[in-house]
Amino acid sequence: MGAGHDHAHGHAHGAPGGGTASAAHRGRLRIALGITLGVMVVEVVGGVLADSLALIADSAHMATDALGLVMALLAIHFANRPPSEKRTFGYARAEILAALANCLLLLGVGGYVLFEAVQRFFTPADTAGGLTLVFGVIGLFANMVSLMVLMGGQADSLNVRAAFLEVAADALGSTAVLIAGAVILTTGWQAADPIASIAIGVLIVPRTVKLLRETLDVLLEAAPKGVDMAEVRSHILALDGVEDVHDLHAWTITSGLPVLSAHVVVASDLLTAIGHEKMLHELQECLGGHFDVEHCTFQLEPGGHAEHEARLCH
Repeated sequence: MGAGHDHAHGHAHGAPGGGTASAAHRGRLRIALGITLGVMVVEVVGGVLADSLALIADSAHMATDALGLVMALLAIHFANRPPSEKRTFGYARAEILAALANCLLLLGVGGYVLFEAVQRFFTPADTAGGLTLVFGVIGLFANMVSLMVLMGGQADSLNVRAAFLEVAADALGSTAVLIAGAVILTTGWQAADPIASIAIGVLIVPRTVKLLRETLDVLLEAAPKGVDMAEVRSHILALDGVEDVHDLHAWTITSGLPVLSAHVVVASDLLTAIGHEKMLHELQECLGGHFDVEHCTFQLEPGGHAEHEARLCH
C-alpha cells in the first residue's frame, strides 16, 4: 500500500469454514434417502405389475430424488472440509452445485414424464387399477414420513430444501397415482393413468424452476435473500462520523453463510478520537442487529482518502 493508507478490517461472527447449514441435518437426509430407495424399488415393481405409467413416473422421480440425496450428502462432506490456502472458503460451494444438479435432473424427469404421458394417449395401456391403488398408498405413506423427517431442516439449507421439495412433489404424485388407480378400478377409464402422469410432471417443474432461480442467485453472487442493500447502506451512513460507504458488496457462499464487505469513509478527527477498534465494533453491532449477515469485512478510510487514492492512480 502507498504512504498515508490507513486501513482496518473487522469481522462479525465466525469466519467461514466452520460448517454449513446442511451439515446439521445430515441424519435427516440419510433417513430420507433410505425411505426413498425403498419406495423406488416398490413402485418400479408395482408399475411393471400394474402396467401403470403413473407408478413408473413416480418411481423415476424417486430415483432422481435418491440421486439428489446422495449428491446432497456428498456435498455436505466436501463443504465441511477445512479451508486451504488455495480454497479460502473450503468446498462450501459444493452444496450449491449439488442443488443445481438436482434442479437439472428434476427438469429432465419432468419433461420425460410429460412426453411419455402424451404418448400413452395415442397408445393406451391396460393398467391394473387395484395394484396401482395399493402401491400408490405405500408410496404416499413413505413420502409423508420423509416429509416429516426433512421438515425441520428445509428452512436452513438449499440442499435440504431441494430434498424437501422433491419429496413433497412425490407425495402429490402419489396422491395422483391413488386417484388414477381408484378411477381405473371403479370406471375402467384408462386415460386416468396418463392424466395422473401429466399431473406429476406439472408438479415437478414449477417448484424446480423456483429452486433453480434461488441457486443461480447464489452462483451469480446476488445479494442474500432478505438483505436490502439500500437499507444496509442507510444503516452504515447513519452511524456518527460515517461520511460515505463504497464498494459495498453482499453475497452468499452457501446456505447459512452470507458475507458482506464494504469500504467505509469516516471523519478523520472522529476516527482518531475513538480509534479503529471502536468504529469496527459499532459497524458490526449495526449490521448484526438488523441483518442476518454471518461474516462482515470492513475497510475503514479517513475522510479525503478516496481523493488521495485517486491521485496515486493517476
